[in-house]
Amino acid sequence: MHRSPHSTKARPCGATSGLKQILICVIALLSSGVLRAQGTSADYERAEKMKVAMNTKVYCAPSRFSWQAGKEAFWYARQTPKGKEFVLVNAQKRSRKPAFDQQKLAKELTAALGKPVDAYNLPFNEITFAEEGKALEFIVDGTKWRTPLGSYKLQNLGKAEERNNRYWGDRWSDVGNKPVLSPDKKWEALIKNHNVYIRSVANKKEEYQLSFDGSAGEYYSSNIEWSPDSKKLATNRVRPNKEHLLYLLESSPLDQLQPKLHTRNYLKPGDALPQRAPQLFLVDERRQVPVDPALFGMGQQYDLSNPNWRKSGQAFTVEYNQRGHQVYKVLEVNAETGKVRDLIKEESKTFLDYSGKRFRQDIADGKEIIWTSERDGWNHLYLYDGQTGQVKNQITKGDWVVRRVVHVDEKNRSILFEGSGREAGQDPYLVQYYRVKFDGTGLTALTSENAHHAGTFSSDFRYFVDTYSRVDVPSVTVLRSATDGKVVMELEKADASELQKTGWKAPEVFTAKARDGKTDIWGILVRPTNFDPAKTYPVIEYIYAGPHSSFVPKTFNSGSRHMQELAELGFVVVQLDGMGTSNRSKAFQDVAWKNIKDAGFPDRIAWMKAAAQKYPSLDLTRVGIFGTSAGGQSSAGALLFHPEFYKVAVSSAGCHDNRMDKMWWNEQWMGFPIGPEYAASSNVVNAHKLQGKLMLVLGEMDDNVDPASTLQLVDALIKANKNFDFLMVPGMGHSSGGDYGEHKRRDFFVKHLLGLDPPAWQTNNQEKI
Repeated sequence: MHRSPHSTKARPCGATSGLKQILICVIALLSSGVLRAQGTSADYERAEKMKVAMNTKVYCAPSRFSWQAGKEAFWYARQTPKGKEFVLVNAQKRSRKPAFDQQKLAKELTAALGKPVDAYNLPFNEITFAEEGKALEFIVDGTKWRTPLGSYKLQNLGKAEERNNRYWGDRWSDVGNKPVLSPDKKWEALIKNHNVYIRSVANKKEEYQLSFDGSAGEYYSSNIEWSPDSKKLATNRVRPNKEHLLYLLESSPLDQLQPKLHTRNYLKPGDALPQRAPQLFLVDERRQVPVDPALFGMGQQYDLSNPNWRKSGQAFTVEYNQRGHQVYKVLEVNAETGKVRDLIKEESKTFLDYSGKRFRQDIADGKEIIWTSERDGWNHLYLYDGQTGQVKNQITKGDWVVRRVVHVDEKNRSILFEGSGREAGQDPYLVQYYRVKFDGTGLTALTSENAHHAGTFSSDFRYFVDTYSRVDVPSVTVLRSATDGKVVMELEKADASELQKTGWKAPEVFTAKARDGKTDIWGILVRPTNFDPAKTYPVIEYIYAGPHSSFVPKTFNSGSRHMQELAELGFVVVQLDGMGTSNRSKAFQDVAWKNIKDAGFPDRIAWMKAAAQKYPSLDLTRVGIFGTSAGGQSSAGALLFHPEFYKVAVSSAGCHDNRMDKMWWNEQWMGFPIGPEYAASSNVVNAHKLQGKLMLVLGEMDDNVDPASTLQLVDALIKANKNFDFLMVPGMGHSSGGDYGEHKRRDFFVKHLLGLDPPAWQTNNQEKI
C-alpha cells in the first residue's frame, strides 16, 4: 500500500483525542493515499460488475438473424431472464414460435455429453436446419451433431470441419498447377513450364501449348478464366515482385522450450509490386491474340484484377488500380481482336477510397453499369452506358452518402441500398434503407426512425429483419417489406431495465463545430455510474482515426462497453469522429491525405473544449488518450504533436511510422511515391518531442502491424532520453494487450490522471478488486 514520502513525519494518530484526532487521522490518510487507494479498489470492483451487467442484463435484443436458403423463414437467438432462447419466424405465414424444443434437446445432450446441460444455456449459438426443416444440426466442442425435430435422438456426425484462419496478408496467388475445367467439360486449362496449355478431358494425351513466352521472370497466371462458350481463355502474364518478409520471434511457444521463428510476406510502402498484363487465347484456333498493354499501366499498377467474361463471350473486363490510388479504371478487351477500351475512368487529386466505397454491377451483360463515385463530393450511384462508357444519369445525389448497395433488381430496374446523412435532424452517421430506380426517380425511404438501422434480407429480397437503436435508445426488431418498408411483424423490443437498475446511464451524444467553425463533429460522453456533477473528472479519449471508416458507436450497449468500465474508475471517457475519417463528404475525409498525424486532432480538441464549456465537471487540465493499431499511432502522436492538451497516453500495437506498416493501407492515404510526408507523420522521427506520460503495449506475434514499428519508437525514445513505460506480451498478436494489458492501461490512467496508486494485484492470477 502506498505511503506518502512525508508520512513518517506525521504525528501518530493516537497522540490526540476526540474530533480533532479523527480529523488529523483523516488528513494524514488522505495525504498518504491510503483512503484514496481503498476508494480505487471499490471503483475497480464496480467496473468489473458493470462489465458483467452490460453483457448480461439487456434482454430481447438479438443482433444476428439467419434466413433459410430459398425460404421466407429465419431463426435468431435472444437472451431473456430465463436464458438463451431460439426463435423461428415464417415471414409468409406471419408466424413466430420456438425454433425447437430446447428442453428435449437439453435432456438428450445431457445423456450424450455425460454432463448437465441447461435448456436455456445450450452449448452452441449457431444452428442449421436440415432435411427440409425436419432436423437440426449444431456443433458442440468441435463435434457436429444432428437431431430429428420429432424424436430428438442425437446422431454424432463426427469432428466438425475446422475453419482455416488465413493470414490477413494472403491474397490470391498467380502460381498453381490445378487444371481449370471448361464450361462444356471437354477441356481443361493449366500452367506448365510457366505457359498456358489445354488438355482434352477425354484423352489426357491430347494436349496443346497456347503460349510460348512464359518464364520464371514473366509467367502466366494460373487464374485462368474460360469464356462461357468454352471457345476462349483469358488470364494475366505476370512479372513478379520480390517478397518482403516479416520475421516474428515467438519467445514462449506452448509445444517446445526453444523459441520459434515465423515469417510472413508483408509488403510495405515503396516495395515493388507484381505487374500483370491480360492475355487472350482462341481455343479452336490454338492461337494467342495480342492485347495492347498500354492502358493497363505496366510499371504503374497497384493492382489488376482477374479477367471477368461477358456472358456472350464477346469480351472480358478487368479493373485497374493505378499505384497511388488516384486513378481507377474498368477496361474491356474485345475477345476477337484484343482491342482495349476504357469503360469507366475514376480520378482524384487526393485518393480514391476504392476499398470501402467502390461498387460495380453490370446490367444486361454489360449494356449498362451501376457504379459508385465521389466525383460530386459525396459517395453516390451512377448509371453508365456500357457501350459508350458515358454516364447516362446520376442515380442518387445530395449532401449525404450511399453507404452500401444491398441488391440490384435488373428486372424492375431498382436498387436497394444503405445511406446516411439524408434525413434532416438526425445524426448523419445513422444508417437508413432506401430503394431507388435506375433513372434516379422513385427514391423511397424504407426506414425512417431516428436510429441506426441494420437489415438482414431474405434471399429473394422481399423481406428484411430491421434492428434499430441508438447508443441512448434500446433496440427494436421488426420484420419489414423490402418493397415499401412497411412493418410486417413486430419481433422484439429490448428490455434494459435490469441494466438501468445498476445505475448505468446511456452515453450522451454530443456535437460541436469542427476546426472550420461550420462542420458538425459527432461523439459520445460516457460517465461513471456514481457521477457527481459537482466534482471534476479527468477526460480520457478513445481514439481510432483511420480514414477508411467512422468509429463512434451508434447502437445501444455496443462499442461503448469498454469505455464504461474505464469511466467507473473516476473518468469521463469520450469518443468522436474528427475530420479525416469516412462516411461524410469527400472533403471531410481528404483532410487525412498525406497527413495521418493530423488524426482530426484540431476537431477533437475543439469538441472537448465545447463539451467542457457546457459541462464544467470535465477537467481539461487532465486529458488522457488511448487506442490500438492506427489508434495506437494517434494516441502516441497526441503527446508528440499536441502535448499542450494531452497529458497521458496508452498506445497499443501502433503503426508509429507509416513506412513500416502494410502497403495497401498506408499508400492509399499517405500517397506514392514515398515523400517527406511519411517522415513528418512518423512518431519515431518525432520521438524527441515527447511530453507527458506514455505507455506502449505490443504483442510479439503481431502480423498486422510489424512489431518493429513499436520497437523502433522504443529505441528512439531511449536515444532521446525520454521516460516511458513499455509492455510486450509474449505470444500475443495484434491487440490491446488482452486482459493483462487492459488492467495495466487502467492502472496507468489511475496513477497519472487521478494521482492514485492502483490497488495491489493478487499473486494467484486473480486481480484484487
